[in-house]
Amino acid sequence: MRTSTTCRVLESNYRAIATNKNVVAAVGVVVAAAWMLVSTLTASAPAGFLLAPAVRDALVTEANELPRLRSLLVSVDDELVEEHYFNGASERHVANLKSASKTIISILVGIAIDHGHLTGVDQPITDFFPDELADSDPVTRTITIGDLLSMRSGLETTSNRNYGRWVQSRNWVRHVLNRPMADVPGGRMIYSTGSTHLLSAIVTKATKMSTLEFGRRHLARPLGFTLPAWLRDPQGIYFGGNEMQLTPRAMVEIGELYLRGGMVDGLELVSKEWIRESVVPRTQSRYSRRHYGYGWWLRTLAGYPTSYAWGYGGQFIFVLADLRAVVVATSSPIPGEGRRSHRGELDRLIERQLIPAIARARRVAE
Repeated sequence: MRTSTTCRVLESNYRAIATNKNVVAAVGVVVAAAWMLVSTLTASAPAGFLLAPAVRDALVTEANELPRLRSLLVSVDDELVEEHYFNGASERHVANLKSASKTIISILVGIAIDHGHLTGVDQPITDFFPDELADSDPVTRTITIGDLLSMRSGLETTSNRNYGRWVQSRNWVRHVLNRPMADVPGGRMIYSTGSTHLLSAIVTKATKMSTLEFGRRHLARPLGFTLPAWLRDPQGIYFGGNEMQLTPRAMVEIGELYLRGGMVDGLELVSKEWIRESVVPRTQSRYSRRHYGYGWWLRTLAGYPTSYAWGYGGQFIFVLADLRAVVVATSSPIPGEGRRSHRGELDRLIERQLIPAIARARRVAE
C-alpha cells in the first residue's frame, strides 16, 4: 500500500473543541486546516483517480453521523486514496477485528499449505488431534481442514448461546471436538468460532510455532505492519477466529495482498491458487443468505462481486476485484444500543454511495 497522503479527518475532535468555551476562537482555524488537508487528499490521489469533492464531502458528513464508526478507508490500484477517522479514533488505534479474525486465520492456513506444513484442505484433523479424537464418533474423525475453513465441520456450534460455556472451559480444543455432531462433515453451514480455533491449533502444531509468530513472520512483517499479541486459550493457543487486533491501514494491506494475487515486492506471500480457492462459494448462511468460502464472506455490492472479512459490530475488509479497490471500515465492538442499526446504516453508506462513487471515478479515469 502506498499512502497518498497523511490526511486524517477527525471530525469528532473538532466537535469536542467546539464544546470548550475557552477555545471557541480556535475552532475556525482547526476546521479550516482540516478541510485544507481534505483538499490535499484530493490533490494527491493517484493519477486518474478522483472522487468528486462534493461526493467526498457528502460521504464524510454522513459517516460522521454514525456514532459507532471509527474509520473508513479506501484503496484503489494499491494506493490509499481515502482515510477518515471518527469519534476520537486515529491511524494509530488498533481495531478489534472480532470475527474478521477468521479471514486472517484462513490466510495463515493457506500460507502453511503453500510452505508444505499442511498437505491441503483434504487433510483430516485426526492428524493433529489423535488423542482428543481417539474415542470419538468415527464420523467426527472424517472432518477435514477444508470443512473447518468453510464452517461445514458438522459439529455443534460454539458460537452464540454456546460461546460463554466454551471460552470458560479448561480446554477449548477438547471442548470443540467433544461437541455432538449436528450434521455430517461437508454438510450445511454451522457458523462456529470453535472451528477456526481448531485451525489456529492446527497451524501451531504443524508449523511448530505459535499462530502469532507464524503470522508475524509470514504475513505481518513482509507487509510492513505490526501484529500485536492477542488472547490465548488455557493451553496457550492463540484465539482462532476472534480478538485479533490490527490498525485500519494493516487491514487495507490484507485486502491489497489479495488484489495483488498474494505478491508483495516480488515475493509470493500466499499463492494465487489459495486466493482463488478462498473465494469460491462453498456454503450459505441460512440467516443472512450470504455465501461463504474459506474464511471469506461473498456477496454482490452495488453490482460488483465482493469478498469480505466481517466482524461483530462493524469491522470490514471489502475486496472488489473488478474495481481494483479495497474498502475498510472499523466500528465500536462494544455491545449496546444501536449496534444493529449501525450495521445497516454502514452497509447502505458503503453499497449505495461509496462503491458507486468509486465506480464512477474509475470510469472517468479510464
